[in-house]
Amino acid sequence: MARIAGVNIPQNKLVRIGLTYIFGIGEKNSNDICKFLEIPKTKRVNELTDDEILKIREFIDQKFTVEGDLRRDTSLNIKRLIDLASYRGSRHRKKLPVRGQRTRCNARTRKGKAIAIAGKKLTPLKK
Repeated sequence: MARIAGVNIPQNKLVRIGLTYIFGIGEKNSNDICKFLEIPKTKRVNELTDDEILKIREFIDQKFTVEGDLRRDTSLNIKRLIDLASYRGSRHRKKLPVRGQRTRCNARTRKGKAIAIAGKKLTPLKK
């Protein structure tokens, strides 16, 4: 099993797909890595030689911020916004959408599962 940037890459995946398992590397970056290191698009992770794995590992260490460092940077940026008491920081603190999305009828992903209001029952219609 190839271990790159602290992540075990699945053996039977294509190299360009397997690299996306690393936090901070998406499809574009993985395609760029494969193109720069001249790894064919049809090559799978279990077909990589130790030399190629070493090249990938060194290239990622030089060019990209990934995994723990990237997670730490983003959390520090959010903490900085909260400490500054900026508008974006207050939205992060309240766990509401930060980038201007509406919250009246959407934002379920950010706000969590809807909570039913206790004791609210519909009154039957009188005839």
